[in-house]
Amino acid sequence: MEMRRLLVLFALLSVTAVVPVLFSRNKNGDPAEVVVVAPPFNASGVTVISWKPRIFLYKGFLSDDECDHLVKLGKEKMKRSMVADNESGKSVMSEVRTSSGMFLDKQQDTVVSTIEERIAAWTLLPEENAENIQILRYEHGQRYDPHFDYFHDKVNQLQGGHRYATVLMYLSTVEKGGETVFPNAEGWESQLKDDSFSDCAKKGLAVKAVKGDAVLFFNLQADGTPDPLSLHGSCSVIEGEKWSSPKWIHVRSYDDPSSMKQSEECSDLSENCAAWAASGECNNNAVYMIGTKDSPGQCQKSCNACSL
Repeated sequence: MEMRRLLVLFALLSVTAVVPVLFSRNKNGDPAEVVVVAPPFNASGVTVISWKPRIFLYKGFLSDDECDHLVKLGKEKMKRSMVADNESGKSVMSEVRTSSGMFLDKQQDTVVSTIEERIAAWTLLPEENAENIQILRYEHGQRYDPHFDYFHDKVNQLQGGHRYATVLMYLSTVEKGGETVFPNAEGWESQLKDDSFSDCAKKGLAVKAVKGDAVLFFNLQADGTPDPLSLHGSCSVIEGEKWSSPKWIHVRSYDDPSSMKQSEECSDLSENCAAWAASGECNNNAVYMIGTKDSPGQCQKSCNACSL
């Protein structure tokens, strides 16, 4: 069957435009899977959904084959999804999130690596700042109530700091429901919605779950402070099933152990901190330089604010 499919693909390539094809082989050395991948990142495929918060939609970010491949990987190790406790930072079970999910390994196979590279090209953020790709499954009635992707506790900020941006990829098209809704987005009332949108989606700026599409939104403002407008949720699935895949990207390296050590101690997170402090930025741009009680700044050491 795989050989027949491969021959069909090569026949198509001979008479059509070039289509990227990968032979995916996992770490166990199982037989290669033929996967037609989406083209490299192209800015022309991106549209602005909102500026407050910053939300962007990329139609066809993933190919159908890539979506199916991620779903296949996810089905192997599905468990009930957890949330981060606002006080302790520990992962706990909660009725606000009723989906099931799992995390892939970074560079788990050639398809996953290609997607990770495409995400980095779109966001202009280093791959090392990102968490592993997560695979989520929402069955009938399952949802994720409105929440923030940035952290309220300090424990989760130790590794890589706040989640700066989120790339949410849709791996299936939901017949009804399952929209991503932003209830605090400015001007959401002006978005036109017909009867195909769920009641939940009519309470904010909504993006429908369409297979292959992806949404990029920023959880922090340009000055590095948490953006309350980034509140978002996953509406209940009414008809069908929803498969999605979030990728969270932090303000600094998530992979480097020294990143956690620097966060535990009073330190500067930029080599320019001393110069900025000397020019008066500790007073002029205190939120970015020093930070707040819940969100440490980038230059606490140079600003002599280690006791914050």
